[in-house]
Amino acid sequence: MGKKSRKKNNQAPEGMSRRQAKLAARAAERAALLGNPRPFKDFDEEADIVAVREFAPAVVIPVTVADAERDIKLCTVLPGGVAALTRAADQGNEAFVALQTQARTNDGAADLSRALAWARDAEPGQQLSSATDGEAAPLTDVLTAVDLDNLEVHQDFEWWIPKGIERTPMIEQNLAVANDAILPSYRLDAKVAGAVWWIDPGERAHIRWVRREDEKPLLDALARVHAADNLSLGEGTKFAGVFRTDGLLVPVWDLDNTKPHDHWIAAVEEADKRIAEALASEEPLTAEERKSRETIVSRQVTIRN
Repeated sequence: MGKKSRKKNNQAPEGMSRRQAKLAARAAERAALLGNPRPFKDFDEEADIVAVREFAPAVVIPVTVADAERDIKLCTVLPGGVAALTRAADQGNEAFVALQTQARTNDGAADLSRALAWARDAEPGQQLSSATDGEAAPLTDVLTAVDLDNLEVHQDFEWWIPKGIERTPMIEQNLAVANDAILPSYRLDAKVAGAVWWIDPGERAHIRWVRREDEKPLLDALARVHAADNLSLGEGTKFAGVFRTDGLLVPVWDLDNTKPHDHWIAAVEEADKRIAEALASEEPLTAEERKSRETIVSRQVTIRN
């Protein structure tokens, strides 16, 4: 009986050899470990969601959640690194869901779906420490709209504190610690593909430009522009490379931080035209362009998903 059971379990699915079945099983195991490599691809706002999840310091975005009867907002981080919280009824009963949390799985879409569903259904004045466990509905079924027109970029965490709350010494201390760690940041209102964020960590500011194109054509386009010595954003800037996160590439430039963030909008828009033209090219890369591509790839890093 035992042998018969083992034989039955080793049978390959119909239409597949045993070797093909083993290869398919291994591929499924690798996919399960990888999780969801591009969790927000179904959203037009993907680039900004990724920026808020990975590096923007203090951002709040109103969203629409299916069947929700309270206002719900996405944000970067919440006190204590919790996944979500709801305000008390006398504080507005709204909910906040964080994209930067202490705990996350390898499927950012599932984490966000669970947190949004909790925010929709939770009682006022509650906190969700982690959104990594339990079933998750498809994110597109839960998150039905992202209101980028009313995105708010903050330079401190005062928005953490509801009006009317007594600001105890402990609250003030925690707020001061959080504010000391914040980096000046702005979303550039540039008419370009993707989402462009200006961040100033200290000696030099950075442009971090989240792009939604597939990796190979975007790297080829950047290589074409780089080989033509045309990837700069102007005087006082330097193309620093790219990093990969949530399935997207993010080109980065070093900037003179004595100039205001909106000084760079025109330069970014001009760079977008050059990159778009390079993306449209169907010619194979030249030797010099291949060398530029190798240089860009060699400096590429991956931010955890």
